[in-house]
Formats: sequence, structure tokens, C-alpha cells
Amino acid sequence: MPTLHYAAKYMSISFVRGVVSGIKSCCPKRSILFYFWPHFRRACRPSQFSTTVILQYPPFPILNQRAAAHCVVGVRECKCRFKTNPSLSLSLQLHHVAAMTASFSSAISHSLIIDTLFQHHHNNKIFLSPFALSSLPHSHSHSLRKSLTLPRGRESQSIRICASLTDVSPKVSVEEKQLLKGESWSIHKFGGTCVGTSQRIKNVADIIINDDSERKLVVVSAMSKVTDMMYDLIYKAQSRDDTYIAALDAVLEKHSSTAHDLLDGDGLASFLSLLHQDISNLKAMLRAIYIAGHATESFTDFVVGHGELWSAQMLSLVIRKNGTDSKWMDTREVLIVNPSGSNQVDPDYSESEKRLEKWYSLNPSKVIIATGFIASTPQNIPTTLKRDGSDFSAAIMGALFRARQVTIWTDVDGVYSADPRKVSEAVILKTLSYQEAWEMSYFGANVLHPRTIIPVMRYGIPIVIRNIFNLSAPGTKICDSLINETEDKKNLKNFVKGFATIDNLALINVEGTGMAGVPGTASAIFSAAKDVGANVIMISQASSEHSVCFAVPETEVKAVAEALQSRFRQALDAGRLSQIAVIPNCSILAAVGQKMASTPGVSATLFNALAKANVNVRAIAQGCTEYNITVVVKREDCIKALRAVHSRFYHSRTTIAMGIIGPGLIGSTLLDQLRDQASVLKEEFNIDLRVMGILSSKSMLLSDVGIDLARWRELREEKGEATNLEKFTQHVHGNHFIPNTVLVDCTADSIIAGYYYDWLRRGIHVVTPNKKANSGPLDQYLRLRALQRQSYTHYFYEATVGAGLPIITTLRGLLETGDKILQIEGIFSGTLSYIFNNFKDGRAFSGVVAEAKEAGYTEPDPRDDLSGTDVARKVIILARESGLKLELSDIPVESLVPEPLRACAPAQEFMQQLPKFDPEFGKKQQEADNSGEVLRYVGVVDVTNKKGVVELRRYKKDHPFAQLSGSDNIIAFTTRRYNQQPLIVRGPGAGAQVTAGGIFSDILLLASYLGAPS
Repeated sequence: MPTLHYAAKYMSISFVRGVVSGIKSCCPKRSILFYFWPHFRRACRPSQFSTTVILQYPPFPILNQRAAAHCVVGVRECKCRFKTNPSLSLSLQLHHVAAMTASFSSAISHSLIIDTLFQHHHNNKIFLSPFALSSLPHSHSHSLRKSLTLPRGRESQSIRICASLTDVSPKVSVEEKQLLKGESWSIHKFGGTCVGTSQRIKNVADIIINDDSERKLVVVSAMSKVTDMMYDLIYKAQSRDDTYIAALDAVLEKHSSTAHDLLDGDGLASFLSLLHQDISNLKAMLRAIYIAGHATESFTDFVVGHGELWSAQMLSLVIRKNGTDSKWMDTREVLIVNPSGSNQVDPDYSESEKRLEKWYSLNPSKVIIATGFIASTPQNIPTTLKRDGSDFSAAIMGALFRARQVTIWTDVDGVYSADPRKVSEAVILKTLSYQEAWEMSYFGANVLHPRTIIPVMRYGIPIVIRNIFNLSAPGTKICDSLINETEDKKNLKNFVKGFATIDNLALINVEGTGMAGVPGTASAIFSAAKDVGANVIMISQASSEHSVCFAVPETEVKAVAEALQSRFRQALDAGRLSQIAVIPNCSILAAVGQKMASTPGVSATLFNALAKANVNVRAIAQGCTEYNITVVVKREDCIKALRAVHSRFYHSRTTIAMGIIGPGLIGSTLLDQLRDQASVLKEEFNIDLRVMGILSSKSMLLSDVGIDLARWRELREEKGEATNLEKFTQHVHGNHFIPNTVLVDCTADSIIAGYYYDWLRRGIHVVTPNKKANSGPLDQYLRLRALQRQSYTHYFYEATVGAGLPIITTLRGLLETGDKILQIEGIFSGTLSYIFNNFKDGRAFSGVVAEAKEAGYTEPDPRDDLSGTDVARKVIILARESGLKLELSDIPVESLVPEPLRACAPAQEFMQQLPKFDPEFGKKQQEADNSGEVLRYVGVVDVTNKKGVVELRRYKKDHPFAQLSGSDNIIAFTTRRYNQQPLIVRGPGAGAQVTAGGIFSDILLLASYLGAPS
């Protein structure tokens, strides 16, 4: 009996229509019998209808769910031949029920029995194997074959379209059909960004083709934004928004244009046929949703999963176009999941492995392109893997294949130690243990979803996060902790691997003495939270059982608080509970690291960093495994806290952001000194000083990463902007990762000094040679010092007295060690020291002043030095440091500016008129010389009598004050300990280099206070 074997890649409804029409035309009195596996052994008698199609199939209630099936078309009283070779298959895709019914009805009128089909409200896709037509006349056989015109569309990769009188099974060895699991397989996952454009899809194809793994499975997401577009289709349709049609056309255009860029010939025609057919089906489904005004979850999952189908098929065709054989896998045929709580799913590994082996036996290949995100339920209902589903798909496939490695390709170089949007100098981690990655994921780090790690942990399969746009970057390897331990020995200081934060939380504190020792209190608290569906993120309880504190999302806190009030109303009324308090606007900061468990001092370091950054901790939690330390802080402090702890563990122990105000003579010299010493400080002393801004009276230069001090002058000319002190302050203090901020005021401006209090209050340290703040009104000075003592901010002003000499430091050392200051006397002005050291041997006073001015010792107007006001400010500073509450007006000052010249406007006129008073000054000098004395302009703090004075005095030539030369300063401390012989500090007290050095010394003192090694 001649038999026609027909094998095809695709069978559409038109194909079925052709089969039925052809048989009706040639065998009107015979029967057509379709058997569907696994029921092909079950007997089925044809009914009394003249032409009958009997559909018997497993309950596959969702469109596109594959099932192996067998079809036998027989004549002559249904004597049938079964061809059960599974390698020969035809696919029948039954689309939307309404469309399918119409097609079949028009094709075979009322002869189609579809009662069984209508028992299910969804659609199905069925795979059919060869059918046999027995004893057909040639003419009838020819007419039937003519009616079997196949449209181009989705292809089963293992079969070629052909028709002959012999079996056309492809020649594939048994070994090749068997799935060999193990390390020969590598899994790659490419997200939507990676396949977002035609060029990127080409790049992905190149990566796969050039990968040296023996076998590769590639999991792909939908093209960038496509999943959102598909969800938007559902939303528009169920909202009865007519624009869903235009939105669907946009989806079609996006994929059609991409396909034209990538494909040509049969590949392009095949894909476009499938694409248009899918769009047609989606349009019908969306129309039904539009009419109903509602979409079920299964309908939604089915619609949104199309993006993965299209991207997988395109990528597979591109790889084949480049000469590498590949098969594409609709993972809904393989991956079976069960719904679990919290809108998640759990893989059914046993069933999935069975289906995978069966799929592979039909589609053996060394390169498989699989859809991410989508799967099926045990009832073969399409579903999705929910959030981050494509990563989860890759991890599950890695477990199913027992792969050597799972590589997740993304648009970043790896896993960062902190969110780089918040910490600009976060570093890429080379390795993470599974536990560390899980902890960081839970606390919101953009690593992987926690469930993605679970499948690979079962078999110890590493996950590597790599950047598709930077192939030279090695990425981050997530693997077993034993592997990581050997690698981390090179970097033992990184006990904490990373930091993560969760924002928009609220704390609920349940407190009362009646809680202690009462069993079930905690259970009642969290049962109340469970009853309202709240997610408790963190729990902290005092060991005294006096209070329980826990964190929940702010959106749930009101419901939880009301539930607790209701649950504990009796206890609250009786006073056993004192309060149920809600603390809003909180954030969680988590430090994660597997080594913390075996490293003493990690918690201390963490909390010390927070304290130094002036961050208050509201709650703490730490498990006994010590994989993480969790703290709750104010939301507005979260970024500062994150930067502080990250800087403490990942950068220099002391990283300080600096803003330099006043780049004049002193300020520019300081910048040059910082430039010359920066690398030495960082390498040898672990101090990292970064100048983030430079501000002058007219312009300012800002940088997010630190100004190149070798080019700051040129950069200020190129990139400088108009001066704005508030913007400058905010930038230096708030717009970068460094938790410690210092503003260095190198001006003599009283307006700038007026900002010190506000800066200190905001947590900004202040270093300055500006005397205006400490010599200003007494109440402001006392307020400033009180704030400094109450906060963790520091205010250093050594250079206000004696430039680089340790005057303030010496005075504080004496007082702090219990000594009592009796008197402080000294030559505090380098200018006046130079003048009177050289005013001798008959020289004119005006000539010495002119010489000092020309040498740069004086201010532009020498009267500013000769008036004695600057010395008086230094005296009042030392007096206040000694405990005296004096105003500047309480200090008598002898001015060296002659009375008639005090009102002269220009400095030039003053210098021209000064020689007229040389005889007066010469007389004083001569009288002193005749008495064996010298003239010195001094300031005196008489602590015993609580007064001070600034005046010109005479000293014996053997007095230490008479031994000075140049512009040296000298200060004598007479104390209870140093009574007979004063403690003397002597050295250069003027000049840009020594003054800048004094400021620099204060900056380094600040660094030591912040934790730098001394």
C-alpha cells in the first residue's frame, strides 16, 4: 500500500484547512482521524458524520504550550498507519479560540467536533508527527498535496520541509540526541540593554560565536523597553484606551526594523511571518481584553512573554546566518514552576529536567538560544518568573545543565562595593561569596535578585557579572566562599565587602515594662504585622525585653500601627505597654562581609565612622553569623552615612574633602604645599586630602573628584564660575562621597568668619589663620567654642597667632596638664619685629619701614601693621584661650602711626609724610640705646590681673626679646611651673611659607583627630 510521508517545520490553521479540504474533496465519505500523543494508543472510533475530525488531546489550556503529538489521517474505514518517529513532526498552532473556531467552521462547515476543545477557555499548540494517506488515487493525492501550502513562520530547528515516499528523518546520532550535562556547558544571559538595538544583537552574536566553551546556552531578555511596552498594551486595553492598537503597531515596527537590519532571505521572511502572525493574535487577544475591561494574570503573562520569544529567535537566526548552527528554545516547553507566596514562583527541577531531556532529544545542538523570563505551570499555563526573571532563568538553566559557569552580561563592569550613584568612588569587587551576594541583594544592592543565587548554590556553579560594553573588564565572580577565601588572602583589610541601603522606611517601637518575661509578646506583635500584610525588614530587641523595634516600609506603617493599637489596647490602657511609637523618614544601612564573623573590631570601626560623620544611629541589628551589620539612620543622613563607612573601609582611613577660600598669597602657597605633599601623605601616612573647591572674591573652581593642584590656576581661568559661597559650601560638603569636610579660610574677612558657626553646626570642620572670629564680639566667640565642644566638628586656628609657631598648641598643653598661666608676653608681629630689629645704628624709622614694605613684610598699607590692631587681636585670642572674658576694646593699644597721618587716605601719601616723624622715633631709640636697652613692640596678657595691653617697651640687651633677628616672633609663658624662667617659643612669625605651613599643620592635626595614624 503506497504511503505518503510528509514532514514539515510548521503547520498553521491554513494548513489544517488545506488538509481537511483536500480530504473532503477526494474522500467525502471517509473519515479523518487525528490522534494526539500521549493518547495515541487509545482507541477512537469515527462517528457517524460523513467527514469527521476528532480532536483528542491533553488539557493544554494556553496558547503556544507545546505537547508532542501524533497525527494519522486514514481512509477505508479508518484503517490507520501510525508513524511515531518523534523526529518527524508537524506543528499545529491553534490560536485565539474565536479565531480558531471561525477558521475551522469555514473550512469544514458543521462537521468538526470541537466539544472537547470548548471545555477549555484558552488555546493550545500541538505538535503532530507524519500522517499516512492510504490507497489514494494519484489525482486525489495530487490535489491534496496542492492544498497543503505551508506559510513561512516559526520553525522547529530539527526538521527540513520535504515530501517523499520514504522516511525523511534527519540523520542525528543517538549520542548527539542525549543531553550531556556538566562543565562542557556554559550559560550566558543577556539583558534587555544588551539586545536593545540591532548592533547590540550583532555584538551578542559575536560574543557567543567567539566564546571557547564546548557547549553554550544563551538566555536572552526582550529588547530594551519591550516588556514595559507589552505591559502598557495590557493596561491600555483593559482601560479601553483605543491607542493600544497604535502601541501594538509600535512593537511590530521596532522588531520589524531590527529584523531588517539583521537578517535577509529566508531567515528574514521566516521571522517576519511569525512576527506578523503573533501580532495578529495579540491584536485579537487585546480586543477581547478591551471588551472585557479586564486581563487575567495568565493572559498578561502570555502577552508580555512575546518580547523574549522574538529576541531569542532573532538572535538564533543571526548566529545561524554567521555560519554557526544553533537552536532556539521556548523555555515554556521546558521550565516548569509552581506559584509561591509574595508573587514569586518555585522551579520544579524534577519535571523541568525531564522536559529538558526530551526537548534536547528533538533539538540537539551545541548552541541553544533560550527565552528568559517565561516558563509554564505544571498545568502548562504560561507564566513568568516575575522580577529579574531572566537572571533567574539563567541560574535555573545553569542548575539544569550542571554548567561550568553562568555569565550575566549587563551594562556595568561588575558588582560595586556601594551604589556608584551615591558613592562616586565605589570600587568593583573581584569576588563575592554566595552569602555576601545574597545579603547585598536583599538590602537593595543592584547585584542579583536573592532567588537568582539559590539554583547555582546547589551545585556550586559560579556566577560572573560582566559588562558587554567593556569586554576587557574581568567582572565580579560570585562563588563558593571556600574559593573566595584563597583569593581574598591578598586583601585581608577588606573585611566588609560592600554596603547597601534601603530607603523610605519607618521604625515602630513597642515599649513597656509589662513586656519583660511575658511569653508570646513578640509573637503577638509580628502576628499583627502579618495580619495587615506588612513586610518586616529588620527587628531589634533589647535584652531586657523592655522594647521591640522593627522596620517596615513607610507605605505600610500606618496599617501596622493601627493593628498594634488594636491588638494591645488593653495592655496600653492598663499601663503594661507605655507606647507604640512610629519614627518616620528612616533608612537602613547594611554592611556585608563574610569575614566580619572572624574579625574583631569591625563593628567598632563602622560605628566610629558614623560618629565621625556626625550620624546618629537609631537602631542596630546583627545576626550571629555576622554576615551583615544593619543600622537605621535618618533618611537625610543615609548618603552621608554610606559615604562615611565606605570611605572608612575602602579608602584612606582619613579622606578629607577640602574647600580653600582665599587663594591669595597665603592660600596659593598652601595649595602649592598640598600639591607637593599629597602623594607622600597618602602613601606613607594614609591621609587622603582632596581639594574639591577653590573660592576667591570673584570666581570659584569646583570639582567632583578633586582639583588637579598642578593646574589649579589654569583650571580656574578655564572652568571658573561666579562666586557663590553657599553653592561652594554645598558642593564641597554634600556632592561627593567623602564624609569629612573642612573649609580652610585663608582670608582676613570678617564676613567669611561669620559663617563659621553655621559650618560647624552642619558638620563641616574649619581651619583658618583669620583672626576675626576669635577676636570678635565675646558672645559670638563663646557660642562658637560651645558648639565646637558639643559636636564632633573641629575648629583649628593655630595660624591666627604666630603663623606657623605652636603658640595655641603650647598654651592648651599647659592648661590641659593642669598648669596655671600667670602671664603671656611676646612679640607677635613679624612686621614690627623686623622693623625694630633693624631700627638701630642711627637708621631712620621711615627708611626701615620702607625697606620692610619693599621686602613684603608689611601690608599694602603699612599703617595696618603700625596701628597695633593686629597684635591686639592676637592678644585677645590668647587672653580668651587663657580663660579671660575680654573684649577687643578692653585692650589698650599704643599706635605707632603718628596722629597727623592716621587720616591720610592713600598709603603712598603716608609713606611720603612719615619721614617728618623720624626725629621723634629716633629720640626714643637713642634713649633706649643709651640705657643699654632696645625697643620692642609687644603684647601682654596679664592673666593674674585679668587684663591685657599692646605697647612699645624697652628691654635690656641681654633679654631674650632683644636677641631676635629678621621677622622672628617670640612668646614667653610665665606659669606656675615656669615661674622663674618662662617657657619661650621663638621662630619666624611672618611670611607666606610659614603661615601656610601653620595652616597645613592644623589640617594634619584634624586628620589625626579623624583617625589618621600619628
